[in-house]
Amino acid sequence: MSMKLVVGYDGSPAANAAIGAGALLFPGAHSFITHVWVPPFASDRIRRRLRAQARNLEEFMELVEQEGQREAQRIAATGVTLARAAGWNAEPLVKQTFGAEGVAITRAADDVHADAVLVGTRGLGGTQALLGSVSDMVVHYCGRPVAVIPHPMLGSEYDALSDGPVVIGWDGSSGAAAAAAAAARFFPRRDMVLVSVDDGAASPPAAPAQIQDRIMGHLNIQPTLAFRSRGIADALIGAASDSNAAAVVVGSRGQSPVREILLGSVAMGTLHRSHRPIVVVPSEWAVAAPA
Repeated sequence: MSMKLVVGYDGSPAANAAIGAGALLFPGAHSFITHVWVPPFASDRIRRRLRAQARNLEEFMELVEQEGQREAQRIAATGVTLARAAGWNAEPLVKQTFGAEGVAITRAADDVHADAVLVGTRGLGGTQALLGSVSDMVVHYCGRPVAVIPHPMLGSEYDALSDGPVVIGWDGSSGAAAAAAAAARFFPRRDMVLVSVDDGAASPPAAPAQIQDRIMGHLNIQPTLAFRSRGIADALIGAASDSNAAAVVVGSRGQSPVREILLGSVAMGTLHRSHRPIVVVPSEWAVAAPA
């Protein structure tokens, strides 16, 4: 049975690149190319033309919504064409919302019972990184694994997508166990690299059983106390670079409506700074994951 993906799509270069990269990461997936249209509906140019035609405000609003829906459908259709050309079985999914686009994408994933969500990002660094963006919103609120594809990627990073290994943040927690389960399910023929944290208190936790026969390396890092979370995130990113990984998979914990990203703040730090795809897996997903 093929993987079922909801793919956030807005017609931007980053969204186009995310489809190409996603098709290499998850070959043969069934994708719902999801475009969310929000107020003000339709583009500026269309609204200016309609303003000249409408006889009153009510008619103007009706025309704007009609043209906005057509525009949304055209954008989704473009994404479907790209997805099919990349090898996916794809269909459009157009959603209108007056709220946050990221929440609408999350609800769309629930509606179609998707296995995971895939979104692109422009790959900004520092405090501009995903803060307030659609991809950030999806990661925070989605109860399913979310793959975030950075843009732009270097040629070597892109070349690793089709057959590179997968790096997993591993600390023995429920979030890490969910990450390992997701990696085993979504990347069934890939080698795995585990990255653990050496806090001096105990030996590294044993590797999860479902991927033991595919582990090509287990790194045990020692971050400084002052920058512990950043040190772990940088270690994950470094391990991904050293092993020429296709992606990094990390776990999170959803303990509040605004999800606290964990391996500490590691998942968010990795998400903000990685130039390779990141898959963030909520710990509760492991309970619902099929065998």
